[in-house]
This record gives sequence, structure tokens and C-alpha cells, in this order.
Amino acid sequence: MIQLKNLSLRRGVKELFNNVTLTINPGNRVGVVGGNGAGKSSLFALLRGELVPDGGDALLPPNWTMAHVAQETPALEVSALDYVLDGDAELRSLQAALAEAETRNDGEAIGHLHAELAHVDAYTAEARASKLLAGLGFAPEAMSRPVSSFSGGWRMRLNLAQALMCRSDLLLLDEPTNHLDLETVLWLEEWLKGYPGTLLVISHDRDFLDAVCTHIAEVANQSITLYTGNYSAYEEARAARLALQQAAYEKQQRQIAHLESFITRFKAKATKARQAQSRVKALERLERISAAHVDTPFDFHFDTPANLPNPLLNLDGIAIGYGDKPILSRISLSVEGGSRIGLLGVNGAGKSTLVKLLADELAPMTGKLTKAQTLKIGYFAQHQLETLREDESPLWHVQKLAPEAREQDLRTFLGGFNFHGDAALAPVGPMSGGEKARLALALIVWEKPNLLLLDEPTNHLDLEMRHALTMALQDFPGALIVVSHDRALLEATTDRFWLVSGGAVTPFDGDLEDYRRWRLEQLVESGKPSDGDALGVNRKEQKRQEAEARQRLSTLKKPLQQKLGKLEKELEKLGKIKNELEAFLASEEAYLPENKVKLTESSRQQGEISSQLASIEEDWLAIQEELEALEASI
Repeated sequence: MIQLKNLSLRRGVKELFNNVTLTINPGNRVGVVGGNGAGKSSLFALLRGELVPDGGDALLPPNWTMAHVAQETPALEVSALDYVLDGDAELRSLQAALAEAETRNDGEAIGHLHAELAHVDAYTAEARASKLLAGLGFAPEAMSRPVSSFSGGWRMRLNLAQALMCRSDLLLLDEPTNHLDLETVLWLEEWLKGYPGTLLVISHDRDFLDAVCTHIAEVANQSITLYTGNYSAYEEARAARLALQQAAYEKQQRQIAHLESFITRFKAKATKARQAQSRVKALERLERISAAHVDTPFDFHFDTPANLPNPLLNLDGIAIGYGDKPILSRISLSVEGGSRIGLLGVNGAGKSTLVKLLADELAPMTGKLTKAQTLKIGYFAQHQLETLREDESPLWHVQKLAPEAREQDLRTFLGGFNFHGDAALAPVGPMSGGEKARLALALIVWEKPNLLLLDEPTNHLDLEMRHALTMALQDFPGALIVVSHDRALLEATTDRFWLVSGGAVTPFDGDLEDYRRWRLEQLVESGKPSDGDALGVNRKEQKRQEAEARQRLSTLKKPLQQKLGKLEKELEKLGKIKNELEAFLASEEAYLPENKVKLTESSRQQGEISSQLASIEEDWLAIQEELEALEASI
């Protein structure tokens, strides 16, 4: 298990952790959440031994193998497949030892090493590495290409594959879904749900956390609080805890006000001075409860554009690509005023290429693109962060857009993106990716566009900023086209989808779950092996798991069904007696003088049996609810 004992950590003048105690049990899959700068990445650095605590201990079992995703990828000439195999250090060590033993012609050592290699599944290693690469979107022919031939985003996928290849006891993942498309995120979820070790994952993707995690560790206020359940369960538990904290705070404030009132009224009176002094001491000893804060530091919205033309864009028979090679052809679509469109498609299908066409960053090879005269585009792409001046401040960037605006108005605007005080004047260079992304979004919002083109806008943004962006986009009066692997954002801000697939762009009739099913059907029709598909769906394994689930459900239901059967027999028996009693009590015979004793006894029995029936019916309903809960959970 992982144990933090009275842990304290400072980075410069900032105290990240103060007297933190935490236990994470083997096999837990823990989502680590918290605002940017709260200490999430520093926690990972502590566990990797890159930081030393200022106080207390961070303890891990000494025999655990740890894996994490490297942030840099050297431009190596080894193949992608070999690079991923390097993630299994023990395998590579045994292979090197075998090569050396074979050079020495040491038969005994060769035999021993072959046994060791069999023990670590060396003979399936290439197949496992290929499966990882396929799941992360690499085509079979790409697996033999040198690492140096891949772009930065694909190299990050190689680093992720290398980490997953390691037969680790502890896996640390820091924002693993950044640079992944939606399908690859779904595949990664399935893989992680089957990971047998302990997982700690920093992520701002709530759907990903919901799908993968058994626990949530909230890093906030120099502490770490562990919640059981996925992200949705954490949100409910956190809300309940904050409500209790706020109630306790308000109660304490009333207590403090009472004590202070007494002290003020009686401290000058000789007869009450001693009592007043005792209340002063009580007030000093009181451990103050802080008010619960759930307010987001972000407060912004998109102003209504000066013009809202309709249509905004019209595409007629367009082909686009690079050089003389078209990636997408025969595009004939229009973007109407108020459209809210999500782009779907596998990585490399051409989603970003289409967005560049719409943003006027890429000219059409053929066809005609017609724009409204008053079209004003707000375009966010990852390279937007590279266009920021690293030596200048957020305030400088907004002043470039609005040189006539009052500085206080600009600072108030930047405050909505959490650039308050000195932060608005600090150089952009040292800022985190999340802060730079916030600034890039702020510059777009200031421009008051009537068409937003957003290509993975949530990369680097924390959960609070993602929520604030989602709220702002829901109220945006213009048109929106978005590419994102953040399903919560797509579902909350778009109402229809365009499918980018097979060199074409067509409307997609359905939601994200329909798209997932459609992709699965495509993979089955293409004849790809089901255990290597991009959605991580293994049909045989799925059927086996479903059979096991049915068996498990049957085993759990059996004793409940037996209890239910007994209760139903009892209900039937008592029901017959009650009917007989009620028939007698309703008859004229019951009120004859000679039946006075029987009438009294029958009335008493009817009351008792009615009470018994009500009790048994409650038990019957409770068991029915248990059975329904079991059905829903398996």
C-alpha cells in the first residue's frame, strides 16, 4: 500500500502539503483532482522519489515496480515496437543476459534464462506491444517506423504505450487523455479497468474518471482527502461534506457572536469580569471552522456578437489537403447561424484539417467556400499557445487587441479568467499550459466572434475551468464547431455531429453512444481482430465476462429468491385467513348474540393478521429492491 504519514512539503515559499496522512490500498484506481498548482504533480514527484518531503514520510512497498509516462521522447532510430518493448525493463534485462550467455555458449545459463523469460511471458511480448500500439491508434505499418519519424503528439502516445507495457505494481498517469482522440480515450478506459496494479491518474476529464476510478483523491487546501467511488460519487460526497462544514461554520459564528456580545457587555462590570475573562479564553481556544467555498475562480461569458448572419459559411464541392494530396473531398455543407456542431472521427481522419479550412488557415484545393460578409471567427487550436509572447503579460496581450480600453476594464475582464492582481502583469513564459490556454481563450472571448472553432479546447484546463467554459459555451449566441475528446463538453454544448471519415464529411444521425456502436460495427466489418480494436472490445472476453456476470448474479439472487418464496407462501396463507375473517365479520351471523365471543376474537385476529401482513409485505418489498439493485449492478 501507499502511505503518507504526517507529510509536509513546500515548493519555494508555497506550502503544498501540511501534515497529510493518507492510505491507498493495493488495486485501488485513484483519480487525483484539484486546481492547477494545488500539488498534484508534486505528489507524483514525491512518489517517484524526485522530491523529498519537508516533514513526515511517503512510503511505498520496496519491491513495487513503478511505471509513469516520460515527458520527453528522444529522436531515436529504434522502431516504435521496440521502443514500447523497452518499457518492460525486466524483459529487456533477461534478453540481454540471454544474448550474453549464448555468446559464452553457457548452456546452463541459457536454460535458466529461457525459463525466466517464459515466466515473464516474453514470447507474447511483441503481440502485447502490438496490441497496445493498435489500441493507441497506430496502424500496423507505423509500428516498424523509427521513433524519430513521429510528431510530438504521437511520441506522447509511444511514451504512454511504453508505460502500459511495464508489468508494474504502481502506474502513475498525468493527464493521459491529452493529445488522444475520443476513440483512443475509450480504449484506454477499457485497458485501465483491467489493470491489476494500483493506479493514480491526474485527469480533468470527468467521464474518464467516472469510467476508470474506484476512488478520488482531492488535493486542496494543503491536504489530500480520499473519497470512495468515481468522480460523480465524489461530487455528491463533497457537496454533502461542504454542506455540513457550512452548517458547522454558521453554528460556530453564532457561538462566537454570543461570546463576543457577552464580553463586550460585561467586561467592564466588576461582578461579571471573571465570567467575561473566561469567555475571552474560550474564544481564544476555539478551533475556527472555515466557511465552505465552492465558488469557481472563473467568471466569464461570451458577449453577443455585433452581427449574427445566417448562413455563416457555405461549402460547395470542396477538397482539402496538403501538397497535391487531398485528405477530404466533395464537402458540401453549410454552417447556419446558431449551429452547435461536434466533429467525430478517428485521429488522422481530417477533423483538424477541416477546422483549418473553416478558419481560413488552409485554402481549398477545389470547390467553393462562401463566407458571410460579417463573419467573425474565434479560433482555438493547440498552436494558439505558441503564438503568445512569452516575455509579455496577459494584460499586454489584451491591450494589443484593445489599445483604447481602460486598464481597469481589461484587468476586470482578465480576473474572470483568474488572472488577478500581479498574475495579470506576470510574463507568460513561466506559466503552466492551463494558464496559457486560459489566456488564449480570453483573447478569443474579447473579440466577440459569431463563429467559434475549438480544436481540443480543454487540454490543460482543470475541472473548474472546463465547467466555466461549458457554461459560457451553452450561453454563446453564435455558432460553434468543436473537436474534443471531453465527452461532457461535447454532450453539453453541441446538438448535432458531423462525421469525418473515409475522406468525406457527412452529418451523423445519433449521439456519442450511437457513434461508439457504429465504430464497433465498422471494425467488425473490416475484419480487424476483435482483441486489438480501437475501442478495446474483445468479443470473446466480453462474452466470457457476461457469462461470469450472469453466474455471479444467479448466485447472489438465489438466497434472496428463496426468502422471497417463503414470504410469498406466508402472505398467501395469512391472506386466506384474513379473507375468511373478513367474510365472517361482514356476515349477519357474526352479530348474533351467541357469536359475541367469536366476533371479539375474530376482530382481534383480523387486527393481528393485518399487522403481520403489513410487516411481511415490507420485507417482501425490501428483498425485491435488493434483487433490482443486484440486476442493475451486474
